[in-house]
Amino acid sequence: MRYSGRNLSEGAVGLLAKCCVAVVAFLLIAINAAVAEPKRVVVLHSYSQNSKPWSEYSKAFRQELERRSHWPLVIQDFSVVTAFADEEETELKFAQYLSALFSRNSPDLIVAFGAPAAAFVQRYRNGLLPATPMLLTAVDQRRVQQTTLTENDTVVAVRLNIPKLFANILDVLPNTRTVAVVIGNSPNERFWGEEMQRELEPLKDRVKILFYNDLSFQDILKRAASLSQNSAIFWVQPQVDATGAVHEGEQALKMLHAVANAPIFSHDDAYFGGEIVGGPMTSVSAGAIKASEVAVRILGGEKPADIRTPALEYGPAKFDWRQLQRWNISENRLPPASEIYFREPPIWEKYRWQVGLACAVLLLQALLITGLLYEARRRRYAEVQARQRMSELAHINRHSMAGELTASITHELGQPLGAILTNAESAELMLKSSAPDMDEIRQIVAEIRRDDERASEVISRLRSLLKKAPSERKDLDLNELVSETVDLLSGLAVARGVDLNSSTSSMSLPISGDRIQLQQVLINLVVNAMEAVSNSPSGVRRISVWTARIENSAEVSVADSGSGILLDRFKEVFEPFFSTKPNGMGMGLSIARSIVEAHHGRISAKNRVEGGAIFWVRLPLA
Repeated sequence: MRYSGRNLSEGAVGLLAKCCVAVVAFLLIAINAAVAEPKRVVVLHSYSQNSKPWSEYSKAFRQELERRSHWPLVIQDFSVVTAFADEEETELKFAQYLSALFSRNSPDLIVAFGAPAAAFVQRYRNGLLPATPMLLTAVDQRRVQQTTLTENDTVVAVRLNIPKLFANILDVLPNTRTVAVVIGNSPNERFWGEEMQRELEPLKDRVKILFYNDLSFQDILKRAASLSQNSAIFWVQPQVDATGAVHEGEQALKMLHAVANAPIFSHDDAYFGGEIVGGPMTSVSAGAIKASEVAVRILGGEKPADIRTPALEYGPAKFDWRQLQRWNISENRLPPASEIYFREPPIWEKYRWQVGLACAVLLLQALLITGLLYEARRRRYAEVQARQRMSELAHINRHSMAGELTASITHELGQPLGAILTNAESAELMLKSSAPDMDEIRQIVAEIRRDDERASEVISRLRSLLKKAPSERKDLDLNELVSETVDLLSGLAVARGVDLNSSTSSMSLPISGDRIQLQQVLINLVVNAMEAVSNSPSGVRRISVWTARIENSAEVSVADSGSGILLDRFKEVFEPFFSTKPNGMGMGLSIARSIVEAHHGRISAKNRVEGGAIFWVRLPLA
């Protein structure tokens, strides 16, 4: 049988593909098996799982380790309870307990947090799972016995720079004279009390340092509440006070902060975020990150002794803005590159949208108010201009009336002047007689004076009607005003053959207004009525004027016997430039309405049932 080269090639490729798939599947199964195997980590706490600051390191370490780990983790926690006091026998039994617990299933890593836990595992390293990798962390490098470290041990330590911590207090508060150190009385705390006294010896001439390690916590609170002026407090959480009482968590620091009359500083940012002013501090996050990195490397197979980590130094100094404000500490006193936390943002940043919206609303209101004020000013200006123009039109209207009143004025003046001439001639003849009758002459002179006053009054009325003067409001009697106007127009009525009669109310009608303007309204109405009756269908030329009191108003009515107002013209009768006269300007009734409304009154018109029209003006009583 013969095979082509093409068939051989296809067979080889197929076989090779199957082999690759098998290899990949085997590798995936192996990897999954390896990944599925969890890593067991034992965590030893110096005091308890809630004791600060190590509790914060432990929480942060666990979170970082779980985030970085490539394997499932089983983490077990134990507390070195013998850290509260020197109890070697109990401590030995605890070490034996751990060895027995993990004798058959040794953990992959032991992590000790804090100096007491580190001292415990180093003392019992030979009998405590010596082949198991061990990591010491959250411990000062001075508390680590470097000579007893084995090849399965490594350290992520910190370095507490005590002089730097106290120098920060004196830099921030240069007037400080006393620093009270709040620390406990456990073995670890006694070590640090002695270490602080030794390292702070150079400051003894500048500041007085008080150690509260020999007091109960209640006595510490009393001392902190009565510190002298220019004092500060340095907080090292008293895990065990002089009475043996244990203090864990945040409650002790909160109690101190509530009564202290001086600012509180600390060495570790595990306490930062409420009661501590700030400064250079060891960082929980930095320590947890570095410790988790080392732990992952050990779990991955690296030898602990080969992993060397320099002691962690302080990061940039950080301060609580709220405490700076409380103790009136100027930001200018802080070290360069300091970080300030919890600063309350300005109102603009805190309520940006609300402030922006409020500003927009206020701006809109301001624009609207400005626009309204501008429009109000323009309206007032327009009203003033309109009043001026209306006043000028009214003055022109009065001049045009004067022409129509010529016959009336001639009649009014002709009678007294003719009487004056007759009486003067009679008096002259009587004076030429030999025995003049003096009583009769005196009577003639009195009549001459009366006729002269009458003529003068007519001229005065005409001058008042024609003069151009600003509006002047005075108290008037509408009855008198109507009688005076009717008298003025009586001559014109006679000349046109119109029966003009008037009737005034028996009650006084006091009003407030401009006499000339109101008289102009009445003249307009009566003269228009004369025009209307000139073409009366019935041939009757009658105009009636009367006054009345209607509630709180004074009313004058002008009725005529003319043809009335066309029904489709009622809405236009008071509009400017509307006139039924062939040569009329159409401004009379418009001016009359403006004058009446300026006096807070109302003018109306309607047709009479018996024929003709009636106009009435209603004004408020004074």
